Amino acid sequence: MEFLEGRIFIDSKLPGVPPERRRAIYRATAKTLASIHSANVDMIGLGKYGRRDNYCRRQIERWARQYIASTAEGKPASNPKMFRLIDWLRQNIPLEDSSGVAAGIVHGDFRIDNLVFHPIEDRVIGILDWELSTLGNQMSDVAYCCLPYTVVIGQNKHLDAGFEVTGIPEGIPSQAEFLDDYCSASGKPWPAKVWKFYVAFALFRGASIYTGVYNRWLLGNASGGERARYLGNHANELINFAMDFIAQKSVLPEYPPSDAKRFGNGNKIQNILDERGRFVPSQRVLELRNKLIKFMEDYIYPNEKEFEKLAQSDARWTIHPEEERLKELARKEGLWNLWIPFDSAARARKLIFGEGPNSISDGGRDLLFGAGLSNLEYGYLCEIMGRSFWAPQIFNCSAPDTGNMEVLLRYGNKEQLEEWLIPLLEGKIRSAFAMTEPQVASSDATNIECSIKRQGDSYIINGNKWWTSGAMDPRCRVLIVMGKTDFSAAKHKQQSMILVDIKTPGVHIKRPLLVFGFDDAPHGHAEISFENVCVPAKNILLGEGRGFEIAQGRLGPGRLHHCMRLIGAAERGMQLMAERALSRKAFGKFIAQHGSFLSEMAKCRIELERTRLLVLEAADQLDRLGNKKARGTIAMAKVAAPNMALKVLDMAMQVHGAAGFSTDTVLSHLWATARTLRVADGPDDVHLGTIAKLELQRAKL
Repeated sequence: MEFLEGRIFIDSKLPGVPPERRRAIYRATAKTLASIHSANVDMIGLGKYGRRDNYCRRQIERWARQYIASTAEGKPASNPKMFRLIDWLRQNIPLEDSSGVAAGIVHGDFRIDNLVFHPIEDRVIGILDWELSTLGNQMSDVAYCCLPYTVVIGQNKHLDAGFEVTGIPEGIPSQAEFLDDYCSASGKPWPAKVWKFYVAFALFRGASIYTGVYNRWLLGNASGGERARYLGNHANELINFAMDFIAQKSVLPEYPPSDAKRFGNGNKIQNILDERGRFVPSQRVLELRNKLIKFMEDYIYPNEKEFEKLAQSDARWTIHPEEERLKELARKEGLWNLWIPFDSAARARKLIFGEGPNSISDGGRDLLFGAGLSNLEYGYLCEIMGRSFWAPQIFNCSAPDTGNMEVLLRYGNKEQLEEWLIPLLEGKIRSAFAMTEPQVASSDATNIECSIKRQGDSYIINGNKWWTSGAMDPRCRVLIVMGKTDFSAAKHKQQSMILVDIKTPGVHIKRPLLVFGFDDAPHGHAEISFENVCVPAKNILLGEGRGFEIAQGRLGPGRLHHCMRLIGAAERGMQLMAERALSRKAFGKFIAQHGSFLSEMAKCRIELERTRLLVLEAADQLDRLGNKKARGTIAMAKVAAPNMALKVLDMAMQVHGAAGFSTDTVLSHLWATARTLRVADGPDDVHLGTIAKLELQRAKL
C-alpha cells in the first residue's frame, strides 16, 4: 500500500496523450500483464493461492447464482438473454480451463486505470486493486483488459460501442496488435480459437456484478451513489454486447499480425525474405527461444545428473518425480507441443471439433496443438532442446511420440484422435513405433514380415519387432505397428499400420536393447513379439494397404526433428569443448593455445554452421513445397547432421581426454545417440541414393 508517485489514466482512450505515446502505454500494459502471468507461483510461495483448474467453470456458476439471487424478486427483472448466454458459456468452456494448462496468477481486475505509470516515462511502476486476485485461467485477465475494444464503460446512462466499432483512437494499437504484444511477451499461444469465449465470459461477469449492485441500489444499500442508478441498463447492454459478440463469425485474425508475412492465400507459408535475412527468426520465435533457454538453464541442466542417477539405478524403469513437475511447468510457460505444424493441427481441430458458429466450443484444446509454428520456426527451438538428452520429453517434443502424434494428426479418424491423440498431446501417456524387424533388412519397408490379418471385426497380428523405442517406458500405452495385410498385393500396397494397446494379450516385451552400452532408461528400446494379438478393426490407420504412404508422410518432419536436435547436441559439444580447452593445461599451456586445437575447433564450427543452414533450408522447403518436393533436401540434412554432430562430439571427447569417454559428462551419450541416427529413420545409404536419383533426374531434364 506504499505511495507511488506517477500517473493513472482513467480513460482508456488516453485523451490528451500524444498518439506516439499511446502505443507505448498500451505496449507497457500488455508486457506488465505478461510479466505477472509469467510468475512461477510455486517458486514464489503462491502455489496454494487458489485452485488452478476449472476457474472459468466455477466463475460461471458463481456469477450465475449471483444473477439469479439479484433478480429473484423482480428487482430488477431478469433478462432471458442472460440465461442463453450462461448456457452458451457452459457449453463452450475451453479444455485448458479444466486441465489448468493456462493457470497461474490472475489479477481479476486488470485494466489500464488500475496501473500506475512512471511520472514521465511510459512504463508501469505499480499495479493496483489485487483484492480479486487468485490462481486461475489467465486468459480471463487478458480478455477483461481488452474490453474497451468491445464496449466502453462510462458513467452515462448507456454504454458506448468499443474501439473496434467506433474507430481506434490514433496511436492506440488494434486489439490484435495488443494481443500480439501480450502473446509475444508471455509466450502464450495465439488465442483466435478461444477468444470468443473469454470476451463473452468477461461481459457476462460484468453484467452479473452490475445487476447485483443495481439490486442493492434499489434496496437502498448500494455504495455507488447515484451512479448505480444506471447499472441496471448497463448490465442488460453488456448482455446484448456479449450475445452480439458470440454471433460474429470471426473475432480475431487466424494468425497474429507479427506473423502475417508468413501466410498467403490458402494459408500457405511465404518465404521470410526481408531486410533481416532469410533465416532470421521472428520476434515471437526469439521470445519463445529465450524462454526455452532460460527453462533449460533453470531446470534441465541442473537436473541432468539426478535423471541420470535414476537411469543407472535398479529403479531405472521408473519415472523421476521431478520430470512430471517440470512438464507441468513447461505447460504453464507455453513451451508445450511446440513441434506441431499448424497445418496438421488445423486438420485435427476440424475433425475433432467441427465447424460452424459454435466450433469454438472445444477451442481450449487448441492450446494443446502447440503455438502454431511452421517447421522452420520450430527448428530454432528444437535445436535448444537437443542440447540435453532429457529435454525434449519435458516439452512433449520427443521422438517417437512426435512422429506418432504426427501420424494421428494427419491420418487418424475422429475416434482414434479422441482415444489416443488427446492423451498424447496432454502428456498423460506415451507411445512407440513398431516397424523394424530382427530377421529382415527393415530399411526397405517392403521386407516387413509381420502379418496383420482381418478376422471378422478384428485384426490378428503375428510377428517380431525390435528397436521399438519408447516401449519400455511405463507410461507407454499405444504402439503403431507396421505389418502386411495382403502379401499378394502390389509391392507398396501390402503394408498397413494399426494402433495397438500395449496391454493387449499377446504383446510381449522381451528385453531392452543397448545402444553402445546405454539402455536409455526409462525410455528404452524394446524387442517385442506379437503372438495372435487381437485388435479391433477400427484401429487400422487410413485403411488397408496405406502403410507405406503413411510412413513416407510421417518421416519428413520426424527426420528433420532429429537433425534439429543434432544441431543442439553439437552446440553443447562446442560449448563443453571450449570450456575444457580454456581451463585445462597440457605441455605447459592451455589446450586453447595449441595451434592444432584451434584449427580443428574452427573446422567444427564451419561444419556446424553449414549443416544448420541446410537443416533450416530443408524445413523451409517442407513448409513451402511439402514433403514430396522437399525430400531431396531433407535427405541431405539427414545425412549431414549426424555426421557433423559425430565429428564435433568426437573432437569434444578428445579434448576431455579419458573423461570424455565416461558417463561423467554428457558427451558419450550424445555421441551414441548421434551415431544411432546414421541408421534410424533410414540409413545414410538410402538417403544418399535418394539424393543421387534426384540429381540424375534433373540431369535428364
